[in-house]
Amino acid sequence: MTVGIIGCGFWANYQIAAWRQAEPAMQFVFCDQVLENAQKMAESFQSSAVYGDVGAMLAAEKMDLIDIITPPDSHAALTTQVAQKGIPVVCQKPMALNLTDAQAMVDECARQGVALFIHENFRWQMPLRHLKQRIESGCIGVPFRARIYFNSRFPVFENQPALATLDQFIVADLGVHLLDVCRFLFGEARALYCQTQRVNPGIRGEDVATILLKMDRGVTCTVELSYASTVAYECFPQTLVEVEGDQGAISLLPNYTFSITSKAETITERISLPEYSWVHPQYAVVQSSMVALHQNILAAIRERVPAETTGEDNLKTLRLMHAAYESAATNRAITLPKP
Repeated sequence: MTVGIIGCGFWANYQIAAWRQAEPAMQFVFCDQVLENAQKMAESFQSSAVYGDVGAMLAAEKMDLIDIITPPDSHAALTTQVAQKGIPVVCQKPMALNLTDAQAMVDECARQGVALFIHENFRWQMPLRHLKQRIESGCIGVPFRARIYFNSRFPVFENQPALATLDQFIVADLGVHLLDVCRFLFGEARALYCQTQRVNPGIRGEDVATILLKMDRGVTCTVELSYASTVAYECFPQTLVEVEGDQGAISLLPNYTFSITSKAETITERISLPEYSWVHPQYAVVQSSMVALHQNILAAIRERVPAETTGEDNLKTLRLMHAAYESAATNRAITLPKP
């Protein structure tokens, strides 16, 4: 299989390594507006196929899949361009800056008969997959309340300085992941209320957000996001979760430890992450999840299993993201349409 890579920035290194981990014989074609970036990536992954223009790449190369790893404002146009060549698309999150563009991406891929996948990797993190299995096993009974939180003071702007210039930051960059986790664990949302804050004066967007969701399955879920929090134990980039059920409670704690409390006892267990030589230790839980995501996409292309993170499914997460911004701007709860 040959995969075309559009965008050769920070995350591309790890996404490409994850593709190679999922399928060792995979070949790559690289494209970046800054040709030097594509050339460096090609050298790292033993490829001679390098382009500075997407149109030239699409005209010259035969590819089985295109992975778009570029800023959100480019996603709609690039997805349309690739889809019209009849090539399946993987697109970085968030899918688009607005719902109109996102819907147009889904519609165009459907028109062209090509698959659209979104690179939504948080739900593929092993601790969160294990948490879902535990909840579905019935060990805490029927869930009724949950807290999903990612509170940190990690200097995220040091290796991704463009994030400091975004008018909408933490909900669009991080919140979209946690809102998808909320859907993954508890189904669709019925209503949402959000408050945002900017604590860091050196950035344009919000760096703190608190979102309250009422889920269709009866769970009330709080999603907390922060890059301004001084915490007792810094566990970036791990997502922590607490879930209460009518027969007990389960918590996903730092270092991938689980606490499961019933009426009779509390037990703890810890899981280990998959080990890959190319993973940056600081981002291990995120980067290792890309392998499972890519395996799911490849299996879906080969019609072995349904894909989880399709464009159509991710539209539901994107609607939550935009509803959160609307709620914060209007200071009111947003009732969500039934899916």
